[in-house]
Amino acid sequence: MRKKIPLIYVALVIGVLYIPIIVAIIFSFNDSRLYTTWGGFSLRWYATLFRDEDIFISLLNSILVATVSSVLSAIIATAAALGFRKKLPAEGFFKSTSMIPILVPEIILGMAFLVFFRFLNLPFGFITLVLSHMTFCIPYIFLQVSTRAVALDMSKTEAARMLGAGPFRAFFNITLPDLLPSILSGIFLAFAMSFDDVVISMFVVGPRFNTLPIKIYTQVKTGITPEINALCTLMLLVTVICLTASKIIKTRTKI
Repeated sequence: MRKKIPLIYVALVIGVLYIPIIVAIIFSFNDSRLYTTWGGFSLRWYATLFRDEDIFISLLNSILVATVSSVLSAIIATAAALGFRKKLPAEGFFKSTSMIPILVPEIILGMAFLVFFRFLNLPFGFITLVLSHMTFCIPYIFLQVSTRAVALDMSKTEAARMLGAGPFRAFFNITLPDLLPSILSGIFLAFAMSFDDVVISMFVVGPRFNTLPIKIYTQVKTGITPEINALCTLMLLVTVICLTASKIIKTRTKI
């Protein structure tokens, strides 16, 4: 019996976490608007969702912010990972502090960004969202790329330099292809984190620029509708696809 206690505990935790999600997914296909009545399988709420212009604009905004944030973060994280290949003073300190954005509670980060952007008198909207999302996207990508960068065989790069290749050509022809799987894996992971973010985005979003998670949050305040279930199901699908792609790339390249 004692051997089964950990399994029972894990099953209970998984049930508490995932049963509500499963229920929301099931009722997104319910033809009835009522939760107490199953009206049959239907895609009517997905059709209604795609006709909502505000939802569509919020979706495009979320994709744009997540894409720009993850790509810019990948550039910075890759440069940092390559820089840490060299022995730097207080290297351990800098690596530890680079992980702070994913360790600090999001509500504290959001409040800090709110105060900082107001101090800079920076208008809230696309720019503030991208800058704030980059802070927690960079560590995720850095963790992926730095592991790969440490294992790089720099002899190929040195050979290319000896044969006359410049530093940029050696990087783009040799180093970057070796790091690319790790970079892509990190980008997919960062995209999923940015696409789903609510807490930090609430503090830095502008009045004329809305993201999909914020749109869902504001609509849930007035009551959960079948359209919200359908929207949450689609967001979950996007997140699962991104995380699966990141995992596949990581596994195949043995990062």
